[in-house]
Amino acid sequence: MIAVLFDFSGTLFRIESTESWLRGGLAEAGIVLADGEVAGTARALEVAGALPGGAAPVRLPEDLAGVWAVRDESAELHRAAYTGLSRHVTLPDPALHDRLYERHMSPAAWQPYPDAGKVLRALRERGIAIGVVSNIGWDLRPVFREHGLDPYVDAYVLSYEHGVQKPDPRLFAAACAHLGADPRRTLMVGDDRRADGGAAALGCAVHFVDHLPAGERPNGLLPVLDLVDGAGAAPAAG
Repeated sequence: MIAVLFDFSGTLFRIESTESWLRGGLAEAGIVLADGEVAGTARALEVAGALPGGAAPVRLPEDLAGVWAVRDESAELHRAAYTGLSRHVTLPDPALHDRLYERHMSPAAWQPYPDAGKVLRALRERGIAIGVVSNIGWDLRPVFREHGLDPYVDAYVLSYEHGVQKPDPRLFAAACAHLGADPRRTLMVGDDRRADGGAAALGCAVHFVDHLPAGERPNGLLPVLDLVDGAGAAPAAG
């Protein structure tokens, strides 16, 4: 392998829990709720799928079906989709819907998986080019900078900056072009079999990790090093 592409959410980083997200937004707004009310509201937001990077909606409202399908193609669509889901939940202040959306973009809302830094450093030491390919509606670069992982990333290819979203092969092709990498010697690592699996259309090898809380997946990225060291053999999806 001469390059490795990584997904962001659920692969290198994990978003905070829905309750932590809500509590942070309430604190920023100076709103105090009883613990039971916080927990109940957090559950409602989780069912709604209102936290980007969190659980998908249990039931997608009909009025949001169109924007949801293309939500990662622009910053405006991404905000409209997620604040639209949030607004299906009653919050103590209507301004909280936008405040919560803003909070999820803060570096403090994201935690790198325990082995992310180790794997990125090891790839850099091997001379492997590294790219981040994400379906997203905002600039995640500050998250990498804040957590000290930006020095290991050679290229960020973000759907909202290109107007296309995974599994469209054009996004992976753009990443390979940025890195000067042959797709046939490139590995894509992600947690979404449909979206990240789109890299296979270019001839990239693909490896899957489980989208779990950071504490439940301490070593999920380590197999990437074995795959890279395996003389370019195409890895099995796992």
